[in-house]
Amino acid sequence: MNVFDIISIFGGLALFLYGMRIMGDGLKSTSSGAFQSAIGRVTNNPIMGFLLGLAVTAVIQSSTATIVLTSGLVGAGVITLHQSIGIIIGANVGTTVTGQIIRLLDIDSSSNSWTRIFTPEILAPIACIIGIVCIMALKKLRHSSTIGTIAIGFGILFTGLLNMTAAVEPLSSSKAFSDLFLSLSDNPVLGFLAGTAVAFTLQSSSATVGILQALSVTGQLSFSSIYAILFGIYLGDCVTTAIVCSIGAKANPRRTGIIHLMFNLSGMLLMLIGVVVLRNFTPLLDSIWSAPINSGGIANTNTVFKLAGAVLLLPVCGVFERASLKLIKDDPHTGRVGEIKSIIAGLNRTLYRSPVLALAAAHGTISKMAGLSRAGVEKAFETFDKFDQKTVDLVNEGEGFIDTLADRTSSYLINLSPSIRPDETSRNEQLNYYIKCINEFERIGDHAVNLTENSANLNERGTAFSKTALGEVRVIGEALKEIMGYAQAAFESIDLDAARRIEPLEEVVDDMVVALRENHLKRLRDGRCTIDAGFVFLDFLVNVERISDQCSNIGVYTLAEHDPVIAMKQHDYLRELHQGSDEFFNTQYKECRERYFKKLAEVDKEITLN
Repeated sequence: MNVFDIISIFGGLALFLYGMRIMGDGLKSTSSGAFQSAIGRVTNNPIMGFLLGLAVTAVIQSSTATIVLTSGLVGAGVITLHQSIGIIIGANVGTTVTGQIIRLLDIDSSSNSWTRIFTPEILAPIACIIGIVCIMALKKLRHSSTIGTIAIGFGILFTGLLNMTAAVEPLSSSKAFSDLFLSLSDNPVLGFLAGTAVAFTLQSSSATVGILQALSVTGQLSFSSIYAILFGIYLGDCVTTAIVCSIGAKANPRRTGIIHLMFNLSGMLLMLIGVVVLRNFTPLLDSIWSAPINSGGIANTNTVFKLAGAVLLLPVCGVFERASLKLIKDDPHTGRVGEIKSIIAGLNRTLYRSPVLALAAAHGTISKMAGLSRAGVEKAFETFDKFDQKTVDLVNEGEGFIDTLADRTSSYLINLSPSIRPDETSRNEQLNYYIKCINEFERIGDHAVNLTENSANLNERGTAFSKTALGEVRVIGEALKEIMGYAQAAFESIDLDAARRIEPLEEVVDDMVVALRENHLKRLRDGRCTIDAGFVFLDFLVNVERISDQCSNIGVYTLAEHDPVIAMKQHDYLRELHQGSDEFFNTQYKECRERYFKKLAEVDKEITLN
């Protein structure tokens, strides 16, 4: 073998690895939404998780990607650690599909039969032609770019394989190469170490098995020389995955990586025992032990090892969970601070591999912001009836949590943005929608603090709102509680009906603010309210109106996210609503106005009677 053959081998390897990468990226971009939907159906039944992990990995052709995504979902609280175990085991079996595809190398390219179309020599150019047509000629069609990327990746992968096999074919007559693999037959530890090193370096068991399959064209490989290499590949790949799952992660995500490592070590040990027993006590392996093994034989051996390990270990997978809980202790944080840190830990950057799942993690943190902002406003209203510094402190603490979540989630989404392709319009719009909602919920939290400052001012000055004003505060507080409930439901549950109910109620809140301001000025003129309390009441109304406005923005953003017409003309949509062109708006506005102004009238009546 000369230097040109070596260059050809590494050039083929580069094309092979690059083809795997771009094909996998294309497949992941189309399958991550289905993965997210399927995750919701995973129960505590490990068999369901096993089938899901197998199917997803067979599609995206990367067990590392599947397990890292699963680790991120565990960290985000989307699935439990127990539910992840079946997915991890299934991913280990699903990764063998790549080897079964590569076995197409075994098809005789000299044949004139129709099966020749499945040879890499024919498939590679066909895939590249389909890919370039989709990308350049059919680029206006939906998903054509993704399909083109997958096809070209497939073509490049097989082109790289062909280059590697062509370069190593002369080694079939090399005595040194033959002696190398004979030494691996006699020294399985050396083969194990070689497989571990290559898989760890390439960070892909599929790619390493593919290289082994390419080398099989030399005719120098046999079962006795490759079984230990396969075991080494399993270890090298799972160590990489365990490291990736552990970087910056909390306890449960780290446990998924450890479970993957324990499963592979256990499966490898069982298969090693099986090989030793079959070799030394039965004649079952005699016929294949030293016989040349081809690409298909390597693929089958890999699949049998993985599948047999899964079948034997799936029934006892709970042992892995218990062992991981003992090896990795729970995070020390407790209480509200611990809860917030746990939520932030769900913003795992490993989910950037699948933007759909990363967006789902962000949705969870923003939903928490929505709940905190709503609770903050409700607690702030309590301080007007009876001032309590502990309640004020809780509102301030909640606002600090909201700010932290807002900063971390905004940063997470901004860093996610490059992972979303420009042609993925819906995901880019969803990302922008989330960022806008973050700002609105954060402002509601700020206004909750402002409300506690209003009540604190009254307490410091030794004054209070009049009984009439306190009654009005309670009524408008009910309206704010209702509108914030709609805003929270609109975001958390994508409740479009709740989103439509926000604007009519927001208009009623505006009407109430005007009415309460007039009532307040009248009380000032009549001497039924002090100047100090009067200034605080006016500032209180400003905060109420702004909270209502923030809820209105969230409602419009939610509707615009799911209605292109509203998205294009948001201001026109609001103007037309207020002009009375929408029957639903009109009906809701009338009902809400009558209900809340009736309550205000009852406050006046009650105060007058007393």
